Amino acid sequence: MAFPTVEELAQLIAPAVDPRGLDVEEIKVTRAGKKSVVAIRLDSDARPTLDEIEEVATDVSELFDAAEASGSANFGAGYTLEVSTPGVDLPLTASRHWRRNRHRLVKVDGAHVWRIGALNDDETSVILIAHGRKKPGGEDVVEKRLSDVDSAVVEIEFNNPPAAELELSGLSYAEATKWREDNK
Repeated sequence: MAFPTVEELAQLIAPAVDPRGLDVEEIKVTRAGKKSVVAIRLDSDARPTLDEIEEVATDVSELFDAAEASGSANFGAGYTLEVSTPGVDLPLTASRHWRRNRHRLVKVDGAHVWRIGALNDDETSVILIAHGRKKPGGEDVVEKRLSDVDSAVVEIEFNNPPAAELELSGLSYAEATKWREDNK
């Protein structure tokens, strides 16, 4: 039996992550000689604590050991397990990523940097606030369909965010679209 696939690993770890309401953002297996590194990135709206990550890592390790002992999985010469939360370099590919990074800066489609505002009720569109510039025509707030975004990555911000941008990013979707209409 070969080393478990990413899909098989996702099924194996489900009993450890699902009851805790965690999302599996990434499972990556890297071969390191005879051994492998299994890296699992977990997240949730409540942001998992270090203690929760440690508990999940213990549970996942026990699940892997049990699967190997039963013969349903083969980890070969062994593995190193890394369980953590995703870093800021995780691309925003799902609506939950946008929701969890509200108020942060994001580079959209490799071009301009925006501050993330609210999502609409069905989480298909997001409010973006122009960062550090005025858009032509004075349009500081735009609505962007998530399906129209090719790439988006959080930008690290070293300074305190401008108060005006934070205020706009704190508005609900409806309030932000009204603000946009009132300030054209």
